[in-house]
Amino acid sequence: MSAAAYPHRAPQLRADHLIDDPRVRIIVCCGSGGVGKTTTAAAIALRAAERGRRAVVLTIDPARRLAQSMGLTELDNTPRAVRGVNTEAGGGLDAMMLDMKRTFDEVVEEHTTPDKARQILANPFYQAVSSSFAGTQEYMAMEKLGQLRHRSQWDLIVVDTPPSRSALDFLDAPQRLGSFLDGRLIRLLSGPARTGGRSYLKVLHAGFSVMTSAMTKVLGSELLRDVQTFVNALDTMFGGFRERADQTYALLKRPETAFLVVAAPEPDALREASYFVDRLSRDAMPLAGLVLNRMRVDRAAGIGEEQAIAAAERLEAAGEHQLTASLLRLHAEHLRLAARDERISDRFSSAHPDVPVVRLPALAGDVHDLDGLRQVGVHFSGTG
Repeated sequence: MSAAAYPHRAPQLRADHLIDDPRVRIIVCCGSGGVGKTTTAAAIALRAAERGRRAVVLTIDPARRLAQSMGLTELDNTPRAVRGVNTEAGGGLDAMMLDMKRTFDEVVEEHTTPDKARQILANPFYQAVSSSFAGTQEYMAMEKLGQLRHRSQWDLIVVDTPPSRSALDFLDAPQRLGSFLDGRLIRLLSGPARTGGRSYLKVLHAGFSVMTSAMTKVLGSELLRDVQTFVNALDTMFGGFRERADQTYALLKRPETAFLVVAAPEPDALREASYFVDRLSRDAMPLAGLVLNRMRVDRAAGIGEEQAIAAAERLEAAGEHQLTASLLRLHAEHLRLAARDERISDRFSSAHPDVPVVRLPALAGDVHDLDGLRQVGVHFSGTG
């Protein structure tokens, strides 16, 4: 199919205008796994800091690429200053990586007494929920975002969303976990736990079918005792989980938040991006645009794909200049892939004509330092 079949060109994402707008306090980079969200989030935060914003970037990337690219030996649940950032414009940059379990523990410690907190943190039921429940990572990312927003030391928070199976998990999972932990389900568990017997087993099978394998290792009366201790220690504390989830969800819908959907020029990644764009639109969330990462770009002047192949065939037939023939074929293959990327990109833009797009070219190597992030930031701004 020719590129002319998808003639629509999306509006250009004005990235520096987004970064420089003081009304924008949160930028959420979302998308399916493996499309470059972590690098994109780090590059945006660095560029914002060097243009005068006091920025913090929150990553949920277990590969720790962000720490490496920013010259840090490690990242943890505490924001750490990134050295080597140009602060002449008055900005600064901190970075952190979400510790899901530690964030859960902080919530417990903040919202109950020290004695109850110690009791809850030592409870095997709590340890399984805080470490293994489906959606805990996404929920705790929302908790940490809410915590950062309530602190005044940053005027821009850049969030790298979890590497979920689906891009939609970031929006759905916090509500799932909030529903599990809200007061009504706690009361449902506590009632049968106090009475014991077969009714308890029915609740166990119905309510715990979503638990991970870590949860199923706790059996029989031991589980019953842990649930009773857990519920008695909690009282109504986890009723606030649902309230905070709703507050952060509302924060994501406010004009101070901007969603950037990150994708690669691959059908599956852009299909996920399309689903996410539709979901953001349906929920009236502020979509800033699409970052189309790792685009292969045709920068060659003169010789086209067919000409390169024809020239390579002539050299091969003559038995001469085999290296040149190989380079010509590599050039033709690159042009073919660049044209393919354009077709896939244009297909998305035809389906979403109002979504601004910025195209980031594929780089020659991996991004592993601040200079590499700066290079990505330059392309992100459209000045590269």
